[in-house]
Amino acid sequence: MTTNTQEQPGFVLWMTGLSGAGKTTIALILEKELRARGLKIERLDGDVVRESLTRDLGFTAEDRRKNIERVTFVAKLLSRNGVGCICSFISPYQSVRDYVRKNTTNFLEVFVDAPLEVVIERDVKGLYKKALAGEIPNFTGISDPFEAPENPDIHVRTDQQTPEESAAFILKELEKRGLIPATEPA
Repeated sequence: MTTNTQEQPGFVLWMTGLSGAGKTTIALILEKELRARGLKIERLDGDVVRESLTRDLGFTAEDRRKNIERVTFVAKLLSRNGVGCICSFISPYQSVRDYVRKNTTNFLEVFVDAPLEVVIERDVKGLYKKALAGEIPNFTGISDPFEAPENPDIHVRTDQQTPEESAAFILKELEKRGLIPATEPA
């Protein structure tokens, strides 16, 4: 199904959660599905942004704040111009996520939730092992805090759902809120 792109509302789907929770995996599924529906979509991912837009920043609380401020500027431009923006960032501080909410169009905070023991077990990048050994300072969930959203707009549990199930749940929420057209039942 394609839509008239002039009628598409912009939105910011802000996916927050611990490293290894599934943010990028779910974002890639969402991006593919929304593009297949003919929607204008951009995906901003923490690792990719850090390689280009914010490579000068580290992982201190101040640098994390600056990182999200820059991403917020990009998401603001996209969302106010009718582009759906899928943002996958650990973004561990609620105050920073609230800043994004205030400065973007149709912001939805998505908590991609998995318990610490589950993400440590997944540890696809080997980061938790290094952080637990003291080799990585300021590591969210180990030596730095993660402030879990108390009232996220959307909450998925990746220890209880497959990435496809989480993505399908998020798509239904976007449809319910009128941010994307509903698909016809098969």
